[in-house]
Amino acid sequence: MSDHPDVLILGGGSGGYAAAFRAAQLGKSVTLIEEDKVGGTCLHRGCIPTKALLHAAEVADTVRAAAQVGIGADLTKIDVAGIHAYKDSVVDRLYRGLQGLVKAHKVEVVRGTGRYAGDRSVTVGDRTLTGRSLVLATGSYARTLPGIERGGRILTSDDALELPSVPGRVVVLGGGVIGVEFASVWASLGADVTIVEALPRLVAAEDEWSSKQLTKAFKKRGITVRTGVRCRSVDETPDGVTTTLEDGEALDADVVLVAVGRGPRTGDLGLLEGGIDLDEKGFIAVDATLQTSQPGVYAVGDVVAGPQLAHRGFAQGIRVAEIIAGQAPGPVADHQIPRVAYCSPEVASVGLTEAAAREQFGDVSVVVYDLAGNGKSQILGTGGGVKLIRAGKDSGPVVGIHMVGERVGELIGEAQLTVGWGAYPQDVADMIHAHPTQSEALGEAHLAMAGIPLHAHG
Repeated sequence: MSDHPDVLILGGGSGGYAAAFRAAQLGKSVTLIEEDKVGGTCLHRGCIPTKALLHAAEVADTVRAAAQVGIGADLTKIDVAGIHAYKDSVVDRLYRGLQGLVKAHKVEVVRGTGRYAGDRSVTVGDRTLTGRSLVLATGSYARTLPGIERGGRILTSDDALELPSVPGRVVVLGGGVIGVEFASVWASLGADVTIVEALPRLVAAEDEWSSKQLTKAFKKRGITVRTGVRCRSVDETPDGVTTTLEDGEALDADVVLVAVGRGPRTGDLGLLEGGIDLDEKGFIAVDATLQTSQPGVYAVGDVVAGPQLAHRGFAQGIRVAEIIAGQAPGPVADHQIPRVAYCSPEVASVGLTEAAAREQFGDVSVVVYDLAGNGKSQILGTGGGVKLIRAGKDSGPVVGIHMVGERVGELIGEAQLTVGWGAYPQDVADMIHAHPTQSEALGEAHLAMAGIPLHAHG
């Protein structure tokens, strides 16, 4: 055990442990400080457990629809304890694997809450560690709204993961990724769900077409969507909880989920006192190499303003480790990071929205391919589509791909390659996509944009 490693990392989530593993691969001694479990929010309270719940919800929907494909099956019970056991088993297996990787990379893990002491140093209890380089990766926390305190029937996403039963009625405050995913789970498990979003549309960071597709699908599923209205108050009652909106409407429910985003965990860490600059929202200010205002101190993941995605944290952690080792990796371009909301239907995208593309390039061309023309999508019984955005009216590369439909998140890899490499529509149109697969929808959309549609009008 050394108090002076080559690389000291505060936070063992996605960005932190990625930086640790890559630095170790590059021959650096690494110490990682983590107050809870290595893996962070993503593994223990975010990406993995929520997607396990979403899979359980998908199974429930599949059983309900069994008769449509000639299978006799009845959904007789929702065993919430069994669902949690399944979810926890997935997390446990991944955590054991991660612990093995920590050991294999010879990363020292120090348990405890760290506080920045300046000059690349962190105190943990009565121990002070100083790295030749320091990486800040303390992650994020679930935000709440002013005047609304977590507790009782008022939940954050952390609480929602452990509910012992399916609530009869749910109000979800926030129509971003977290909100629509939990709304989707609860609706599939039989709850009456209402989403309240202050902005004009669901998943407002996505292309407007995607928002409209998702809203239409949610309403078809029986999920009530209220957009463009703010919450005035949330009050617990003897029988439940009442949410009052600014327009005066009162929504009674068994629980309220506050899903208004996540904030950076940068408070009470001694950062400002140690000379680390923060922006007005509490995110750590960094330069193009992810270095902070203090030389040799870097920041990665949710503490850096931008998309709060585990895979962004992974990428930033790897790049910082390489920079520390004297390499010169390219920057992580936020607009080229793939995004997926794993609700039903899924929403997946990479690159620019149509509005952003028009602002950047002026003229653009747009093609939308309806999944009604895709054989595998018809087998799966999903609606939705693929939207392509190209820079320029008749020429230029594809700069944005947006998809809505069941399992379209699995198509995002090809979409990222298309946008990331600046491919032209004809480049992808020339590729042969296996039939019948949903990936054909990407091929068909590019065929249409290239002016040679096969199963679509163009």
